[in-house]
Amino acid sequence: MSANIPEITANATPAEILRAGIEAAGGPVSLACSFSLEDVAIINIAHEAGLSLGVFALDTGRLNEETYEVADALVERYHLHIEWFFPRHEEVERLERAEGLFSFRESLDKRHACCHIRKVEPLSRALTGLAGWVTGMRREQSVTRSDLKAVELDSLNGGILKINPLIDWSEEQLTSYTDEHRLPKNRLYSQGYRSIGCAPCTRAVQPGEDARAGRWWWENPENKECGLHRR
Repeated sequence: MSANIPEITANATPAEILRAGIEAAGGPVSLACSFSLEDVAIINIAHEAGLSLGVFALDTGRLNEETYEVADALVERYHLHIEWFFPRHEEVERLERAEGLFSFRESLDKRHACCHIRKVEPLSRALTGLAGWVTGMRREQSVTRSDLKAVELDSLNGGILKINPLIDWSEEQLTSYTDEHRLPKNRLYSQGYRSIGCAPCTRAVQPGEDARAGRWWWENPENKECGLHRR
């Protein structure tokens, strides 16, 4: 499946980017939801714009309780159907029996192996049959995301469209939007977290650090992706 990339003007709003991407995809489009501020904002933007957008989530088996609370709040507020995807249990068992519970901290290769089992492989199943998917990635978040485009072809996932409606939003814009609309918010943000993934791989950030400094904090900044957003 392959779609054409729509023309996006430099000052396009997130709703306009979403609408253009969904129309260009020409088939089902879903948000990959980690229940971050970005994803919650996108759900509200789509809801207010009357856009048809599915929602799926990857339950890695190591998420924080606070993340599940946001999922529950979204279901109640928007009557969402969240399609959950899980790692293959036999692969998790094999990894943990062979390598232990924290092998991902031993090397980049071992961390990528864990992410592949818990995130990348489930994502491939989640994207099956979709014409496009939506992410909450923003250029400001880290050096690995500085060259994002609003809508791009995802050649690694069958040439479907990848839609990034919030690429130009600052953290201040995002926080202002979520506060103004009183959107569900992960309680960990109030404890200094600015990017929230699996519990063992996420910590609060220190003053002056970028938003993703608390993710895999033992690694170099240029390596801080899990494989969901390979470029």
